[in-house]
Amino acid sequence: MRSYGQYCGLARSLEVVGDRWNLLIVRQLLIAPARYRDLIDGLPGIATNLLADRLRDLETSGVIERRLASAGSVVEYALTPWGAELRRPIESLIRWSTPLMLRGPEGDSFRPEWLALAVPALLDTRVEVRPSAAIGLEIGGPPLQLRSTPSGFAVGPHDGRALDATVRADPACILGLAAGALTLSDARALGLVEIDGDESVVRTVLAA
Repeated sequence: MRSYGQYCGLARSLEVVGDRWNLLIVRQLLIAPARYRDLIDGLPGIATNLLADRLRDLETSGVIERRLASAGSVVEYALTPWGAELRRPIESLIRWSTPLMLRGPEGDSFRPEWLALAVPALLDTRVEVRPSAAIGLEIGGPPLQLRSTPSGFAVGPHDGRALDATVRADPACILGLAAGALTLSDARALGLVEIDGDESVVRTVLAA
């Protein structure tokens, strides 16, 4: 492991997770434990040999672990309890990134599963009143759902339960609404979003 040679918590943290791709690997594993092939698919642009090196380094450092998946003898990667503590700093970086996200994807890759971490991170610090709500998100691809409870928000595949409303928009619009950088009224006026169902529920969550 490369060392900065500094007795500083930030320096020592960066020695573990500061290399290129490391935090994105952690992002994928915060969404869910994953097999090697799942990580390749979820990290567009990473070379297979580089992923293998990064996984080995993170495992050696105690951030991730290998284990048998519940279905048979397939090996999957998961965060250790210590590795899972990276959720809060990663969510803080997602919130910090809002000015960088305003210009849109500009041709960059996007996977809907990334909203599972980003949208709750953006909403959790803005929405003070959290009524029970279920909002479908149609962003192109398999439908997602945003559920809110008094304890927090979660985004994942639609599980078939009834929805209060459905929002159709591109990912940049959803992120802008969740961050508070785009108002729902402006998004409607610009034709960036369509809403079916109870719009008041959408406003309670996304227009706080």
